[in-house]
Amino acid sequence: MIDVVVADKSPLVTRGLVKLFEQDERFNLLATAPDGARFLEACERWPFRLGVVGWDMPGLSGREVLERVKERGLPLRIVIYTGNGDAATVRSAMALGAAGFCHKAEPPERLLDVCASVAAGRMAFPYVDVGAINDDPLDQLTARERELLNALASGRTNAQLARVLGISIHTVKFHLKNLYDKLGVLNRAQAVALSMSGSMAGAERRPA
Repeated sequence: MIDVVVADKSPLVTRGLVKLFEQDERFNLLATAPDGARFLEACERWPFRLGVVGWDMPGLSGREVLERVKERGLPLRIVIYTGNGDAATVRSAMALGAAGFCHKAEPPERLLDVCASVAAGRMAFPYVDVGAINDDPLDQLTARERELLNALASGRTNAQLARVLGISIHTVKFHLKNLYDKLGVLNRAQAVALSMSGSMAGAERRPA
């Protein structure tokens, strides 16, 4: 049997996954976790082969879980299970070392197939342009995200950004989250630093 630990911020999703795995004799569900930090605690308690991890979680996100697993050299294969299925997220998960990816809109059986495939040593991802994985992350941004990134350097608060851009604070937070995910950063300081380094690199490439 394949030992599995599940991490997702939604109790409803977690209950559904518990039922799903318990009904499949290929899997042995060891534990569930409400966030990435608890998932990593489970990694220290039990030697398991497979983790099913959400992308957007409190504490530590799926991105950060993948980073910690890689840093610690854990012999663990992770499937990202999320409702955030845009190409940038898939590419980020792949680049960070995930072994599989499944969108929550897929039938439950699809997740089981992905998990079985990953546990057997294969990669299981939806189609993405693999050649774009190492492309400049700044190229992935929408026009609004670029506008927000430029405004971050001013040091304005979210409320001030909302007034300047003519959008709500909720929308600012939504765009910031997407912006951080696409750039692979954790906060606005890192985003601004990456933006500046990208601008400098672009200037160096331009002919005099």
